[in-house]
Amino acid sequence: MRPFELTAPATVDAALASPGAFLAGGTTLVDLMKLDVLTPRHVLDINRLPLRGIDSTDGLRIGALERMSDVAQHAGVYPMISRALLLSASQQLRNMASMGGNLLQRTRCTYFRDIAMPCNKREPGSGCPALSGANRMHAILGTSESCVATHASDVAVALVALDARLELVGENGSRTVALTDFYRPPGDTPEVENDLRPGELIAEIVVPRLDWAWNSTYVKVRDRQSYEFALCSAAVALDVQDSRIVDARVAVGGVATVPWRLTGVEAALRGAPATPETFEVAASAAADGARPLAENGFKTSLVKRTVIRALHELTEGSH
Repeated sequence: MRPFELTAPATVDAALASPGAFLAGGTTLVDLMKLDVLTPRHVLDINRLPLRGIDSTDGLRIGALERMSDVAQHAGVYPMISRALLLSASQQLRNMASMGGNLLQRTRCTYFRDIAMPCNKREPGSGCPALSGANRMHAILGTSESCVATHASDVAVALVALDARLELVGENGSRTVALTDFYRPPGDTPEVENDLRPGELIAEIVVPRLDWAWNSTYVKVRDRQSYEFALCSAAVALDVQDSRIVDARVAVGGVATVPWRLTGVEAALRGAPATPETFEVAASAAADGARPLAENGFKTSLVKRTVIRALHELTEGSH
């Protein structure tokens, strides 16, 4: 790790006025600094800022500095959010990691994290060795010739399914961005991962009220049952009335370069009976547009089976 200056601003204005890297829980930033992937000269510890609180009186509002473990245990948090958080990392990391930091975490692609290797995210134009190298963990959706790295966050998948938005604050004021629009597929600019502008902070995560989202879940498939990133995950909420699906929300992770909303699957579920046959038909669209690589072709089937598993979890006993 290279030398850096550490300061701890007491106000949002002071933080925004000081150029540097923002440190909350540090569970991503410190790791990448140790690897020399990130080498900021100035680090701002923002934990004194008043970006906290969980309000579930009408929908859900979560301060960006709330810890993952506290949000997961809050009674007003939808099950898919709580479950996604509890299946993330380890208890120790969840106790430290902030919600805003989790949404901004960088990919776990081994080529990105190894500065001896080329990577278009670190050095635009240097190449993407994952295209022809070790790519079992990589994305099949939202990829480009520049990057095939998966997005790492679990809770971002659940939040995208629930139409969450971010309240951002910067020196020029505040603005609101839908989380779906916040993340950017790599295209020709994989180094631009999101819509956060220089000097901006995530202040709050806002989830609109959706009463039937209490019937929701998050399924995570991985190589081992703890402390592992997803090979595939699915965040699903269903509104089922009289054994028929009135509405649905479906998003997947571990298979795409950004948290991936499956609007085609949702459309196929709406108005259909809540049966295994419906689930099979709807999930057949889960991998539409997939571009598998040499070692991750299994994900085209896995994403369908993961969605079906989540749907069965939510309707067990009703068919």
